[in-house]
Amino acid sequence: MEEVKLLGFWVSPFSLRVEMALKLKGIEYEFIEAQLPIKKCPKIVKYNPIYKKVPVFLHNGKPIPESLVILEYIDENWKDGTSLLPKDPYQRAMARFWAKFMDEKCLPEILKLCYDSNYEVKVKAMGELQELLKLLENELIKDNNKIFFGGENKVGYMEIVSILITYWLGVMQEVLEVDILNKKEFPNICGWADKVISCSFMKENLPPREKLLAIYKEYAQPLVLPNNELSQ
Repeated sequence: MEEVKLLGFWVSPFSLRVEMALKLKGIEYEFIEAQLPIKKCPKIVKYNPIYKKVPVFLHNGKPIPESLVILEYIDENWKDGTSLLPKDPYQRAMARFWAKFMDEKCLPEILKLCYDSNYEVKVKAMGELQELLKLLENELIKDNNKIFFGGENKVGYMEIVSILITYWLGVMQEVLEVDILNKKEFPNICGWADKVISCSFMKENLPPREKLLAIYKEYAQPLVLPNNELSQ
């Protein structure tokens, strides 16, 4: 009998990516909540000593870190049931490309915006993030539902990966009291996000917005002007 475990943290969109993939595939698994602080959690240090972060996927005792790597492993190892990545080779390559775009380009700016204490750094990060989102907005215009929504108006790889943008970013905006992703500037991303988070699978598996707001309000720092810029 196969042993499938996921070492994660409920507030992490990257852990949730893996949980969603497992559920879409109908794979039974054990979820192990990582202890805080994550980087010092004994299981994290043991199974992911290089990055020291969640998620870590354990298949028959063999650890696999990094959510995008895990998703591809799950898709390749369990071929029955729902396919996560598109079947067409080009569409599959583009799905991987935009997934990396979100994690390697968008995520660093989101983290600066949320956690950096320097006002100028936050403002620059917000501008950079909006420019990056324009690229995604244009791709959604061209895509014509080939990569996004699995090409068949169903939840797939991109919908799972994109919860960082389609769900978590909305929470961050509210916490930070900024307007980054709005329907006027990004109608296609917002329309896609509405479709993603309103489908029954997502509703059943996304954490309650209020719980996320409460946890992020403890750690994220709102974008406010320095004291010397508040007086005119």
